[in-house]
Amino acid sequence: MSPLVNPLATLPSDNTPWYKHGYLLKLNYIIISLVLFSSSNGYDGSVMGGLLALPRWNQFMEFPTGAYLGWITAIYWLGNGVAFPLAAWVSNKYGRRPGIYLGYLFMALGVGMQGGAQNKTTFTVSRLFIGIGSAWLGNGAPLLINEIAHPKHRPIANALFMCGWYVGGTVCGWVTFGCRDIPSEWCWRIPVLIQLVLPALALPGFLMSPESPRWLISVGRKEQAQKVLATYHAGGDMDNELVTYQMLEIETTIAAEIEATASASYMDMVKTPGNRRRLLISVSLGIFSQWVGNGVVSYYLPLILDSVGVKSVTDQTLISACLNVWNLLWAIFAALSVDKLGRRLLFLLSGSIMLCSFVIVTGLSATFAQNGSSSVGLAVIPFLFTFFMGYDIALTPFLTAYPCEIWQFSLRSRGYTVTWVSAVAAIFFNTFVNSIALEAIAWKYYFVFIAVLVVMLITVYFFYPETRGYTLEQIAIVFDGEDSAAAVVAHEKMDEAATEHHQPEQKSAV
Repeated sequence: MSPLVNPLATLPSDNTPWYKHGYLLKLNYIIISLVLFSSSNGYDGSVMGGLLALPRWNQFMEFPTGAYLGWITAIYWLGNGVAFPLAAWVSNKYGRRPGIYLGYLFMALGVGMQGGAQNKTTFTVSRLFIGIGSAWLGNGAPLLINEIAHPKHRPIANALFMCGWYVGGTVCGWVTFGCRDIPSEWCWRIPVLIQLVLPALALPGFLMSPESPRWLISVGRKEQAQKVLATYHAGGDMDNELVTYQMLEIETTIAAEIEATASASYMDMVKTPGNRRRLLISVSLGIFSQWVGNGVVSYYLPLILDSVGVKSVTDQTLISACLNVWNLLWAIFAALSVDKLGRRLLFLLSGSIMLCSFVIVTGLSATFAQNGSSSVGLAVIPFLFTFFMGYDIALTPFLTAYPCEIWQFSLRSRGYTVTWVSAVAAIFFNTFVNSIALEAIAWKYYFVFIAVLVVMLITVYFFYPETRGYTLEQIAIVFDGEDSAAAVVAHEKMDEAATEHHQPEQKSAV
C-alpha cells in the first residue's frame, strides 16, 4: 500500500546543506542534547557491571550474591517502571517538557545518596530514586525528538535516542577502568557520582527546546505550533510551503483521530485490528529487548568472565569499557542506516546474528566448564562482542524509535509507555533471577535466551511491518489501512486544502 502523496520529496530546495542553516543547527543541537537523556539508563547498566569487578565495592556491600545482588539491580527498574506511566500522563496533559524537570530532581537526589552512601541499605535505596529520575528523563525526550525534528531528519534523530545509552555506558566503562586502582572507596564513588555529568551536559540544549508542535495543536494552540515549525524548520518563515504542509497534515490527522475516537485511553489499544497489532509489537519489543541475553552480559559481565576464566580486575573493566565503545559505534551505524536498510531488515539481521552468537557462546562455555581450557574461555569474548553487534543494529535504536513512530498521536505516549513498562518488567524479573540462575546452573541458563531469540525472529517476520518512507502521520496507513476512519477524514481534508496551500515558488531547506 503506497503512502499519501508527500511533497517533502519534491519540495523546492535551495541546495544548501542543512548544517549551513543556523536554525537547523540549533534544532539538531537540541536533539543531540535530548539524546543524552538516555545516557543515564546506559550509565547505570554499565556501572553495576563495573562495580561488581571492584573488590572495595564488594567489601562495602558485604559481598552481595544471589537474590540480594539481583535486588540491587532490580530496584532501579522498579522505580523506573512505577514512574513511567505517571510520566506519560504528565506528557499528555501538560506537554512533553515539564516531566523532564522532575527527572533532574530525582536524579540528583538518587546520585547524591548513592555517592555518599555509608552503608549498603542507603546505596540500594538510592537506586530507586535514580530509576524514578531516569523514567522522567526518558519519557518526554523521545516523544519530543519525534515531534520537533525536521521531517527529513526524523527517522535518524528518532533512532539516535537510544544511542545515548552507550554514550553513558562508554563514559562509565572508562571512568571505572581509570578508577579501579584508587586505594580507597573513591574507586567506586567517583564512577557513581559522574552519572550526573551527561544529563547536566544536556541541560542547555533542553532549556532551548520548544514544546512539541503536535501537542500544541492537540490542545488548540495552533499559532504557537506554527511558530515552532516556522522557527525550527524554515528559519522563521510562517508561509513556507513545508510549514504549511506540516500544519495541514498534523491538524487533519489529529482532528481525524478525535473524530474517530471520542477520547484516548489504554483501552483503545485493543479496539481495532491495527491497534492490537501495535500493542503486540509494543509488548513483544519491550520483552525481547531484555530477554535475548543482553541483560546477563550488561549487568553480570564479571560473573560471565569469571565463569570462563577471565578473573583479573583490570581485564574485566577493560573488556567492559571496550564493549561499550563497540556498542556505541554499531548503534550509531544502525541509526544512520535506518532509512537506507529499513526497519525489518535490521530487525531480522539483529535476531539472526544474536542467535548464532549465543549458540556459539553457550557451546564454548559448556566446553570450558568441562575442560577448563583458557583458550576456550578466551574464545567466548569475541562472540560476546558479535552478539552485541547484533543487538545494537536493531534493539538498541528501535526500542524507543519503533513504538514512537507506529502509534498515532493520541496514543503515542501510552504506546511508548507500554513498550517501556514491558521492558522494565522483563528487566526487573530478569535481573533478579539472572544472578540466582547464573550461580546455580551457570552456562546452562543460556538455553533460555536461545529459545527467546527464535521466538523473536518468528514474531518480527510475521508481525513487524516496514515503516520506511512514511511521515509520522502517514504511518497509520500501514496499520489501519487507507479505509480506516481517521485516514478517510485525513484524506478528505488534505485533498480539500492541498490546492489552496501549495506554493511552489517558495524554498525549503534540506
